Amino acid sequence: MIYVLNGPNLGRLGTREPEIYGADTYADLVELCVSTGKELGLEVEVRQSDFEGELLSWLHEAADRRIPVVLNPAAFTHYSYAVRDAVAMRTAPLIEVHISNPAAREEFRHTSVVAGVATGTIAGFGLQSYVLALRAMADLIR
Repeated sequence: MIYVLNGPNLGRLGTREPEIYGADTYADLVELCVSTGKELGLEVEVRQSDFEGELLSWLHEAADRRIPVVLNPAAFTHYSYAVRDAVAMRTAPLIEVHISNPAAREEFRHTSVVAGVATGTIAGFGLQSYVLALRAMADLIR
């Protein structure tokens, strides 16, 4: 089992700034992650929340159950020390993922408080960032 956890506004994919995030919807993202997982022989569960506390609960659950995580913290990437601290408690690999390349965007997006406690980060490849992260995760846990 691998969790793919998504933070705020990612449920709005397809309508939110398509020039940055593309025209694919959140449903397309879920389908892509689940089908990629099947290709890799992995069960993938995709979740999204606009609420920091819910995301924290899922990260705690993953740590307690030793579940690997692909995490797009979205806006929480840049300022949520609570998310950073939950990621630091991980007991399995955790890959930070972003659809866009934060380093190529506004200056406030250049810093990730999560990156330093994640196994690695993949960014800038659109929804393919998730495919790359799931492939990397498959290698890490085998």
